[in-house]
Amino acid sequence: MPARKRHLRAIAVTLGCTSLALTLSTPALATAQPSRPGGVERAVLPARDGWAAAEGSTTGGANAAPEHVYTVTDRAELVAAFAEAGDAPKIIRISGTVHGNSDADGRPIGCEQYRTGGYTLEKYLAAYDPEVWGRDTVPAGPLEDARAASAKLQATAVTVKVPSNTTLVGVGKNPKIIGASLQVRDVSNVIIRNIGFEDTYDCFPQWDPTDGAEGAWNSEYDNLVVYGSRHVWVDHNTFSDGDRPDADQPHYFGQVYQQHDGLFDIVRGADLVTVSWNVLKDHDKTMLIGNSDGAGATDRGKLRVTLHHNLFKDVKERAPRVRFGQVDAYNNHFVATKGSAYGYTFGIGAESRLVAEHNAFTLTREVDRATILKKWSESSLTAENNYVDGGKTDLVAVHNAGVPGEHLTEGAGWTPRLRTAVHHPLVVPVLVALGAGAGRAGAGGR
Repeated sequence: MPARKRHLRAIAVTLGCTSLALTLSTPALATAQPSRPGGVERAVLPARDGWAAAEGSTTGGANAAPEHVYTVTDRAELVAAFAEAGDAPKIIRISGTVHGNSDADGRPIGCEQYRTGGYTLEKYLAAYDPEVWGRDTVPAGPLEDARAASAKLQATAVTVKVPSNTTLVGVGKNPKIIGASLQVRDVSNVIIRNIGFEDTYDCFPQWDPTDGAEGAWNSEYDNLVVYGSRHVWVDHNTFSDGDRPDADQPHYFGQVYQQHDGLFDIVRGADLVTVSWNVLKDHDKTMLIGNSDGAGATDRGKLRVTLHHNLFKDVKERAPRVRFGQVDAYNNHFVATKGSAYGYTFGIGAESRLVAEHNAFTLTREVDRATILKKWSESSLTAENNYVDGGKTDLVAVHNAGVPGEHLTEGAGWTPRLRTAVHHPLVVPVLVALGAGAGRAGAGGR
């Protein structure tokens, strides 16, 4: 075996902290690729392209040395490449489909591989049926302990941490990451482009009978989380539940057996983030910017995020829900088709300063236009020049007329300066349809 391969394999073995993690981390590894000048892989964020262009640019791994350019085809290769390069500039090329839930050879594995302590769903349902357990307390005892232990094993496989100074880019035909939760956590200078993120599912949701009036199943894992990190550019990706849509999930105790959390969250003091030309579709709780009303000490003055030229299609809510941050959402297209569930688009949360301008909405007749905005806390926003079904619409006025008990005030208190081309909302649906999503990096004026 070549010395480099032995070295990378040792890294992969070291990363595992349980016997299961070792199994998931020890196969064949990433191979370095000759560097190429220019192109998507070495692209940097353009000047003035949203908040990630402030206070210095976002370059990711654009300056990677040839030995730090990798092509990976499975989870173990991905983790090993991150470990070998560390915080040095690096380009990680996703080729084909990378499965988060996979064996040592990169093949997908099922939830049964993580079960421990005697957990089965059938036993769990029997133990915590509200007719047996009641509705006043959360589950506790041996079956809940077994569920938590099983969930911990899955978390070892599903979560993948992205280091600083990274460009993670899909290459070839239909690059995907399925069933993995990428964690951009407490790092800086990261670019993620041209990847289809699908179905980051929780094998072991927890039943909470005290969650709401009827109880709820709660799950972990977002496809992508930016947590406490600065200078992040997320561009030309597609986020969805893939082949496991919520609509096909069974119901237990009268509630959907929810195996998905968010698609893409930006939380815990994250700052200077640009989200451009992505597709987020077919999901319930889509995007949080700030995840707690009580996180002011961490989040106040941060969570500066730009969203532009993204397609939000058939998402129920949180597109996004904002707390604390100065969020600039312009030239996005929001679509709700017939039969899709719809709750709201923009959530106005604690101390949020949302500017929502020049966006297009294509909605069915069933959607109440007053619910495009949802007031969660006493905060003001700027919402100008937005078009709903081809007509210019004052979103705040429509909301206040339709939901007078949740009156919103206008004026976010700041004016976005970091924008590239701002298009008329009437042309945004066409531009986004032609340019957004994985496989189209380089489109949309890039």
